[in-house]
Amino acid sequence: MPFGITARARRWAALPLVAVVLAACSEPPAAGAAATAAPVPVSVVTLRTAPVALERELPGRTRAYLIAEVRPQVTGIVLERLFEEGAEVQAGDPLYQLDDATYRAAANSARASIERAEAALDLARRNARRAVELQDVRAISEQEYQSLLSAREQAEADLAVAKAQHETASVRLNYALIKAPISGRTGRSSVTQGALVNADQATALTTIQRLDPVYVDVTQSASELLSLRRALSASAIREAEKIPVRILLDDGTPYPMEGELKFSDVAVDPMTGSVAMRVVVPNPDHLLLPGMYVRAVVSNAVVENALLVPQRGIMRDAKGQATAMVITADETIEVRAVDVDSTIGDAWLVRDGLSAGDRVVVEGLQKVAPGATVVATEFGSGDE
Repeated sequence: MPFGITARARRWAALPLVAVVLAACSEPPAAGAAATAAPVPVSVVTLRTAPVALERELPGRTRAYLIAEVRPQVTGIVLERLFEEGAEVQAGDPLYQLDDATYRAAANSARASIERAEAALDLARRNARRAVELQDVRAISEQEYQSLLSAREQAEADLAVAKAQHETASVRLNYALIKAPISGRTGRSSVTQGALVNADQATALTTIQRLDPVYVDVTQSASELLSLRRALSASAIREAEKIPVRILLDDGTPYPMEGELKFSDVAVDPMTGSVAMRVVVPNPDHLLLPGMYVRAVVSNAVVENALLVPQRGIMRDAKGQATAMVITADETIEVRAVDVDSTIGDAWLVRDGLSAGDRVVVEGLQKVAPGATVVATEFGSGDE
């Protein structure tokens, strides 16, 4: 029996401990648990409308603003090259001197022909004046009179022919000194001293390229251009009057000077489905060389009342729908579906779902849920 008495005593002794545990479970929540329902601090951005340029980044190649292939206009032996390869030349600077002995002789011969024609004309004019005097006194026949007048006219025509021949010979003589047709930088010379060049040869002696400014030829897909044309019909979008273009080098480095869109083709290339455009870019330091690959950021339209939302404030749900957390008037969270168009810098361009004055949460998104009460602070205000 001692064993039974001891067991009963133990059961009665355990009753106070059970009562304590039950009492503890029935007590109200501690102060720490009540604090979890307090408003959550978040950072927001208050949306405002502003004109925003629509940008497209397009691939392109640089091309010289002017290109001139220097070819001989007369045949001859190259006596001397008068420029340094790769040097800057001005229009009219001499480049090559050809052997001009034959052309100089032809010019001298033509000059002598002029002198002979002038002498013949002088004699014909004196004879014509004498014929007029004799005609007045009826001392010369009408036939002889007309013959002397015709001889004067013939001498005048012979002089005109001699002058034209001299001009032609002088032009050919001048062509023996080959000059730069434009200002720019010369390329490699294809001939050396002593080479024979021909007036009708296909090979250029050298090439001159003007590198300031330069062209950047870019292409834009026809579908993008069509989308832009449709958007321009909307009252909220207008075409930019002066279209600035930013240039990015092959390594992504921004080019320090801004270009301007000057030309857009009127036809679509059937092979690529794209439209060619041409940008003029200042190039005083000749940093851009012909044939370089670059990227052109073109701003060819402006959204008058655009809403930009930081990318960190836009999320995607399970269906891929873009959403944003907006603070309502009673300082609670509301989730809205939004329609985003494109990225501009670090922000989304919003087409629908938000309006000016909305406060969009950009920090603290992980700590809140729809309906939660928050304390909103403007992002970047320094009061966080």
